[in-house]
Amino acid sequence: MNPSATSPAGRSFGFVEWFRPGEYERTERLLPDILKSGANSLRTHLSWAEYLAPGGEAWFDWLIPKLGAEIDLLPCIHYTPPSMSRTGRSNGAPQVLKDYADFVDHVLTRYGRHFRHVELWNEPNNLLDWDWREDADFQLFCEMVGGAAYWAKQRGWKPVLGGPCPFDPMWLNLMGERGVLGVVDAVGFHGFPGTWDSEEGSWGGWDMHLGEMRQILDRHNAEAEIWITETGYSTWRNDEMEQARRFMKALQVPADRLYWYSFADVPPDVAVQEGLWFDPRHYHLGAVTHENQPKLLARLLMEGGIERLRDVTRLATPHVATGAAPIVITGGSGFIGSNLAESFLAEGEDVIVLDNLGRPGVDQNLAWLTERHGRRVHPVLADVRDLRGIEAAFTDAKAIFHLAAQTAVTTSLVSPLDDFEANARGTINVLESVRKAGRKAPVIFASTNKVYGALEDLEMLPMDDRYVPADQAVRDFGIGENRPLDFCTPYGCSKGVADQYVLDYAKSFDIPTAVLRMSCIYGPRQFGTEDQGWVAHFLIRALSGQPISIYGDGKQVRDILHVDDAVAAYRAVHAGISRVRGEVFNLGGGPQNSVSILLVLREIERLTGRPLEIDFGDWRAGDQFFFVADTRKLEDQLGWQPRIRWKSGLSHLADWLTEHRFDGRAPIRDRLRVTA
Repeated sequence: MNPSATSPAGRSFGFVEWFRPGEYERTERLLPDILKSGANSLRTHLSWAEYLAPGGEAWFDWLIPKLGAEIDLLPCIHYTPPSMSRTGRSNGAPQVLKDYADFVDHVLTRYGRHFRHVELWNEPNNLLDWDWREDADFQLFCEMVGGAAYWAKQRGWKPVLGGPCPFDPMWLNLMGERGVLGVVDAVGFHGFPGTWDSEEGSWGGWDMHLGEMRQILDRHNAEAEIWITETGYSTWRNDEMEQARRFMKALQVPADRLYWYSFADVPPDVAVQEGLWFDPRHYHLGAVTHENQPKLLARLLMEGGIERLRDVTRLATPHVATGAAPIVITGGSGFIGSNLAESFLAEGEDVIVLDNLGRPGVDQNLAWLTERHGRRVHPVLADVRDLRGIEAAFTDAKAIFHLAAQTAVTTSLVSPLDDFEANARGTINVLESVRKAGRKAPVIFASTNKVYGALEDLEMLPMDDRYVPADQAVRDFGIGENRPLDFCTPYGCSKGVADQYVLDYAKSFDIPTAVLRMSCIYGPRQFGTEDQGWVAHFLIRALSGQPISIYGDGKQVRDILHVDDAVAAYRAVHAGISRVRGEVFNLGGGPQNSVSILLVLREIERLTGRPLEIDFGDWRAGDQFFFVADTRKLEDQLGWQPRIRWKSGLSHLADWLTEHRFDGRAPIRDRLRVTA
């Protein structure tokens, strides 16, 4: 057993995943990640109806051996072929009840070497899976499943009775009185606390329901085990932290086996069950999205198993004392957010760090803050897209810095709806939470220079290693706030919409707001990727000896700003909010910190003492040839100016990455000390 798969009680866990006929590629894609998560078992269905449909036999001939070779497999055998059903539907009893047992016997003969247990039917008291209107006393069901279970047990396999949903102790006791419980080795239980409205009135807690179940089993088959064959939590409101917490709670449940439903979300074009298209909760139960992007639960399991998940889910919201007026930083575990939080915490402020921990590495920033400042750090692990989940965090806030966002242009092009939800709706949720609190706390928003579009009207003069604007004023000072907005790419649109809403709330609702349209920020606590945080990403690749991909020719120019200077700018706006409410400022390194990508790469080569392997690709959508922020407005009105020059800042970041990302490996560290 994989040690990372064990729960705090020492029990392993598994996932539920229904694979539909023909999903060869999806199966090949999901299985390695299921194994990587630490799961050591998998529950999937083997549909009798699908098996007898055209192509069904070939599909299961491929699927069952494929899965069984990699993981402890539990096939759930259910769904009557409509042509053999008494009702003409797959949830009806077969016309000849023994046909089901014969099919189970066929499955055991054909595939039995790939599993030890076999589940007989799914949710038999649920009308969608078993038509109890045609079998009101479950006599047909008991005869059908009881015979199949008896024969499977005689042949050496361990039958599992499908879990009732919702749980019904009277139904389970009937199974005992009819003799079904006496011929099974385990009974399934389904429970989704917190997800379905239908459970709110009937859910009594794991201990109560499993206690009832154990009492019934002890009367009819004391040796039968209790398996949680389905439990889960839907992230339809984007509350991924709550899903991770529910998973940890499920691991504490006193059952003999646990299956989490499910590993992957259902694609939006697939009907979950007839009549259930309308309910979004059915489509967001996975640990990964339908596009196989890990949610927080899957990411933590893949990074470090249960121990990693436990460490992160232990983070809770400590009580903020009555009368305290904390500072709220959304995205407070991120790169800029954690540095900003540190600056306030160092002065004795209480800081609410509101973050969904969605980006890899940011939980390390939160751990760093809590280790340094203890109970003055108040983590609220929620998503700004979840209005109900974040409102309370703003109740007593005296200032809000809204940095939480989807930050990559490339991601916005792949998933524009998700980008809109995070950036536009998330910002409205923050503003409305502040308005509801009624304290008129200032809101300072992190916008982007992408709201100015690709700047295609600016004439550029190509030099050897950079582009230079033909306009002398732009060359001398950069792009000012009077530049017309020109939203480009879904990311530019979503941030631009948010930018304008923040400014309007100062006009419409008298909330003191300000906007900082940022250029490229870099520095310690940044976990850069190819899509966002390019300066840190280049250094990480260089320090690890990996090639670097450049999109375009590398002559594009940016004004890079060290995070310490960025924090100082946010602090200056906060301190002067009464004078600058409703204002927008460009924030970047300015002309003195303007660099081309090629120039940064050249300096990284000097710092690391090794040549870089560079690949050049096509230009990306909306990429600007040149952007340097004109920061004179910020300087004139608030006295701010950048203090860290880019070469010094780059050396500082390289040293920090070597220490914290690469464990201070001596060869690189010595080389940095010599060349910096």
